[in-house]
Parts: sequence; C-alpha cells; structure tokens
Amino acid sequence: MLKQNIVLLLLFLSTLARAQDVTLSGYITDASNGEALIGATIYIPELKQGTASNAYGFYSLTIPEGNYEMHISYIGYLTLQEIVKANENLTQSFSLTDNSQQIEEVIVKAEAADANVERIQMGMTKLPVKTIQKLPAFMGEVDIIKTIQLLPGIQSGGEASSGLYVRGGGPDENLMILDEAPVYNASHLMGFFSVFNSNAINDIQVYKSGIPAQFGGKASSVIDIRQKDGNSKRFGFDGGIGNLSSRLTLEGPIIKDKWSFILAGRRTYYDVLGKAVGIDELADNKLYFYDLNGKSNLVINDKNRIFLSGYMGDDAFELGESLYMRWGNTTATARWNHIFGDKLFMNVSAIYSNYDYNLGVPGENADNFDWSSRIRDYNAKVDFTFFFNPNNTIKYGVNVIHHNFCPGKVVTKGDNSMFSDMQLAEYNALENAVYLSNEQIISDRFSMQYGLRLSHFQQIGPGEVNFYENPDQPQKDEITETVEYGKGDKVGDAIIHLEPRLGLKFTLDDNSSAKASYNRMVQNLHLITNTQSPSPLDIWLPTSSYIEPLIVDQVAVGYFRNFARDMWETSVELYYKDMKNVLDYKEGAELFLNNAIETELLHGSGESKGVELLAKKAQGQLTGWVGYTWSKTTRTVEGINNGDPYPSSYDRTHDLSVVANYELNKRWNFAANFILATGTPTSYPVSKYYVQGNQIYEYSARNSYRIPDYHRLDLSVTYDFKKNEQRRFKQSINFSIYNVYGRRNAYSITPRANEDNLNQTEFVRISIIGAPIPSITYNFKF
Repeated sequence: MLKQNIVLLLLFLSTLARAQDVTLSGYITDASNGEALIGATIYIPELKQGTASNAYGFYSLTIPEGNYEMHISYIGYLTLQEIVKANENLTQSFSLTDNSQQIEEVIVKAEAADANVERIQMGMTKLPVKTIQKLPAFMGEVDIIKTIQLLPGIQSGGEASSGLYVRGGGPDENLMILDEAPVYNASHLMGFFSVFNSNAINDIQVYKSGIPAQFGGKASSVIDIRQKDGNSKRFGFDGGIGNLSSRLTLEGPIIKDKWSFILAGRRTYYDVLGKAVGIDELADNKLYFYDLNGKSNLVINDKNRIFLSGYMGDDAFELGESLYMRWGNTTATARWNHIFGDKLFMNVSAIYSNYDYNLGVPGENADNFDWSSRIRDYNAKVDFTFFFNPNNTIKYGVNVIHHNFCPGKVVTKGDNSMFSDMQLAEYNALENAVYLSNEQIISDRFSMQYGLRLSHFQQIGPGEVNFYENPDQPQKDEITETVEYGKGDKVGDAIIHLEPRLGLKFTLDDNSSAKASYNRMVQNLHLITNTQSPSPLDIWLPTSSYIEPLIVDQVAVGYFRNFARDMWETSVELYYKDMKNVLDYKEGAELFLNNAIETELLHGSGESKGVELLAKKAQGQLTGWVGYTWSKTTRTVEGINNGDPYPSSYDRTHDLSVVANYELNKRWNFAANFILATGTPTSYPVSKYYVQGNQIYEYSARNSYRIPDYHRLDLSVTYDFKKNEQRRFKQSINFSIYNVYGRRNAYSITPRANEDNLNQTEFVRISIIGAPIPSITYNFKF
C-alpha cells in the first residue's frame, strides 16, 4: 500500500512538473531607434491571455509551458507574429516597425488596436505625437496642451492660455508631469505656447477619471508626459524653422544599443528679427522664450537601466526701462529600473522641480523694485510592479516630497524707491504617500482595477503663522500673535486621507464594453490667483491651519463601441464630481504681497456633472475625431451670492471640437480644427452711483452672466518633399492659418464711461486675437 501511494505521488508530481508555468519577460521597442513603446500589447490567441508593456516598455507574462504564436502590436506599428518556445523562464524582447517605413509594394493587413474597448481605464486617452504634429498650430509651433484641449471634458482657459479645465476643475487641479517631475506653470509667451516641445516627447497619457492609485496630489486629472530616450541605433537630428521660432533636436547612441542621448532646444526670435528689420517698438524691448530638453538612457544589462533627464525653460519680457518680467521652470529626474527575477519590476526616482518668476522696474528711480516668487520640490519615490500571474498585476510604492513655497519677496535699489524691501512668510511642507493597487481579470468578460492610496501632509518650519481672534473667520485686523517655527518643526496637525480607487470593465461583445469608475483625490497645494487661467504671477500655497485640502469624489460610467474592424471608435461617458473645500475669494480680495492672505479666502463646496461624446476615425486617408461635452459646474460658498449656488468660473455648458486630418497622398496632408464653446461666466455691473465725484459700479451676482461664445477654425497643409524611404534626410513645409475667419473672441468684457457722455456706460470687448494668423514652417529630419 505504501509503495502504491508513493507511485501515485510521483505520478502526481510529474504531472505538476509537466504543467509548470513559465514566465516570459522583456522590453518592446521601436525597431528604428530603440525607443520604448509604452502600452504595447502582447497577446497569445491560443490561451486568450495577454498583457501590456509599462511606462518603460517592460512586459511580463506567465503562461503554461509550450510553443505559442505571440502577437505583439502597437498603434501605428506593424503587428509582429512570432513563435516562442516557452519551455523555461525566458527573457525575450521585441522590436516593432513603423507602418510608414514600409515600401509601397508591401501590403499589410492587420486589425487596428481596440485598446479603448479592452483597457479597464475610462476617461483615459493616449495621444500619439505623430498625430499631434499633423494638426494646425498657432504660428506653426505644434503644441501638446492645445491638442489636449480638443478632447471631450477638457476645455481651454482662454485664447492665450495653456490652462486646462478638466470636468469643471480649475487649472491648478491637473497633475502635469514631465518624466515624473511636476510642472507648475506650463505656459510660454503668456499662454500662447506650452513648455512641451513635441520633438522631445515620446508618449502622452491623459487621465480624467479612474485615475490609478500611483497618482495623487491633484484633484481633477493627470497629464503624464514622457520624453524620448534617444536613438540607440544611429545618430540623427530633426528640427524646424518658422516665422516665430525654430527648434533643433539631436539624438544618437553613445554606445550603440546600450547608451543613448537626446538634446532638444527651441527659441523664439521675434525680438531679434524685429530689431533687424527696424521695428522701433522692439529697439529697447525684449519678448522671447527658450527651452531645453535633455535625456540619457543607459542599459547596464537585461536587469538594470538608468535614465537621466531634465528640462529648463525661461520667458523674458522687457519694456525698456519701464517694466520687466521673467518666469520659467526647471526639472531634473534620475531613475533606476531594476528587474527582480522575471515578475517584479522596480523603478526608483529622485526628482527636482522649480518654478519661479520675477517682476519689476529696473534702475534706481523712485519706482524701482524687483518682486520674485517660487515653488520648489524635492521628490523621492519607489514604485513596484509585480506581474503575479496573467490575471493579476499588482502595483505598490511610496512617495516623499518636500515642498518649499516663497510667495513673494520685494527688493529695491537705492534710497529713493517708493517701495520698501519686504518678504512674505515662506512655507514648507512634507507630502508623503503609499499606495497599493491590483489590475485583475475575473473572467473573459469582467475585469477590474482597484487600489488604495494613503496620503499624509504636514506643514513644517521654518516659517511664520498668524493666529486670529476667530480662527474660523480670520480677519486681517484681528491677528493676536505671529509665531515663528524653526526648521523641521511641525506646524499644526498632520492631514491624513485614504483615497480609494476603483475601475470596472464588462465586455459586452468583441466590439463593445461598459465601464464604471470611482476615485477620491485629495489636493494640498493651492493656486492663489485672480485670473481664470494660469499666469506667470500666480502664487502657490500649501494646506494649512486656515486653508483646507480640496477633496474630490468622482463617479463615472461609460459605454465604448468600435465599428468597421476598429476603424471607428465611439464612446459615451457620464460623470459626477462632488467637491469639498473649494476656494474662492472675497469681493475685492487683495492677493499679492499680502502676509495674511488667508483672510481673503473663503471655503465652500461644489459639484460638476456632465456627458461626453466621442466619435473617432482611426484609419484611412481621413482620420480625426468629433468630441462634444455638456456639463454644469456650480459652487456654494458662504459669503458669496447669499450662500446660494452659482456657476463656477470653470463652467462650460457646451463644448464642441472637430479635428480632421486628410492624407491626399504621401506628399500632401491637410488638417483642420474647429472649436465652439459656451462663454466664460462673469459678473457685469447692473447699476452705478457716484461717491464724492467717483463713479462706483454695483455688480450682479457672482458669475450670473457670460461673455460671448467662443468659436474658431484653424487650417493647415503640409507638403512632404519627394518621398524616398531609403533616404535618411526628409523635408516638409507646413502652412497654417489660425483663426481663419478672424473671429474676435472675447477675452473679457469691461465697462467704461462713454467718451462723449460720461454718464453713459459702455461695455468694451477685449480680444487678444482678432484676425487670421498665418504661419509657415520648414521641417527637416535626418
């Protein structure tokens, strides 16, 4: 009997051995330059199992032993089908070829990616840079942020603004990260351009809902932007020369297939050309921006990689001896990727970010001064991805950030200045978080992503804090004492929140799915501004004893369906956001150089709800999308509008975007954008009276009116010089017209007294652009 049991046990163990699972892992890259392909799909039809590459192009897939045909695919690339002998744990990397690199005689038939239906995340969009570069651009400068503003649920902050209003949230509620480093002001040239040079960008992912647990700190959205790693195969360059700016990118291997670099730079030269052609207004004035991107990627071995990347950009504006402004961002990121075994991927990052600005009057006259402000971050994080099995991908990690805020400092020269030297109190804070999430496939039809983020925020010294007679309603003339805290001292109590995240997907058939999501987001950094879009003079402050953290709970549901073999992608999404501790301002609030700024702030609640429709054509000569959003965003703040709800400054009832790209042939490409949006809420004067000879306006309830609706049409045509895929040097020329029919969209409406009758009030429309703006850009690539 004992021998029989032993034999049965050996047979059972041998069966287990034959059925042993093995793990395939490696990287998926672009065959032409070695760039990581983020979100590429690996699928085994026989097993109906698959996975996707992470933010560094790494994948891991555990399957039973055997020989299988693997399908590796990525949007815009040829699908690779390869037989893999999975007899043991195997490291296998794949390189995909761009569709456009195939000669005309080769015909490839493959189904388009259906990631919009299959992925769990809703409210998430990937933007290929190649698509962005074909669209019309203001002054010929392709802009990532302007393209993001064309997506449903995302509106522009104005004509000259790089701010984003995402589902009723403010421009400070978007976590905008460049290689993991936060960018606090993404605008160049007062908002006409963003700081992101498309020539240096590899991947863009936009999250509006169902935000994964690894992201936190902002309440409305995540804009995750990854720079190119640099061509590890061969040296190359590309760039463009326009009538406003030029750009140049250099990239190549330091050690082929092991160590690469990329350097990209841009600069406007309107000031230089203006002086050269004798424009008197520019003789003593300056108006330009520049930015530099750099990255290096070192492959130590199959298990270890190191990335170093950075960004530096500045804007300068000088009006002779009357005024000057300068503002800019600096970021730096060092990352180490390590793979433990075949299933555990680790990323360790050290991150630096700084945004500062200066405003002043030069010289030593009575009105001279220099005003500066800054927000600076030091950030350390460790992220793990554990490919537990084909049905479970677990992510967890920890993040520690030190914030330093310098709201304002004024320095004067000489003894004649009418101003005095002063410095507002600095603030410091620690923001920490740990998170855990799992993406789980429950069945062939049902999958889910669930997680939890624990955030901890603590204001620390050095710094000063005012105390008031009534802490609940602080008044500037009721300061009882000002306490100074030493370096590292805790200021007030720690703020701790649990932030649950949940995403659900149910596959209805091969072409459609239904999704739902819930997320709570907590924001402890606050933008203090009296404009509706970010400006260079914005001030950032932390949550404190008098500024509550913004808490947003969002629920969303959606239906996603593709047609005609994934040629057409359609979706309907509904969302509801509940907002606690929203900030607004007292009437006539003084926000700048105010050492008691908490006395100008009011807290309240808000809600936003809406419907987003999207129809996208992803294949064929004509591609593009139509996006429409209906939304309503209100706030209720005690002390404003008698405590009754009122429209938020970020409320847009209707928003329509039409984007089209038509490839006539391999040499001619035509593109168009059309935008139509409800006007921004505002308050108008409803009566006026005179006090001691001064005219005083009485305004309507907060945001009870709207400026006129916004609409604009942009067109562009691109001509590619004679196509020869064997030649490395390629050229094209782009001609664009921004605001084709010269619409004078209102930036604001302001009252003033009529020149002929001072007792009569007239309203004046202020428009930043009121005419068509043509541009021409020559692009080249080697």
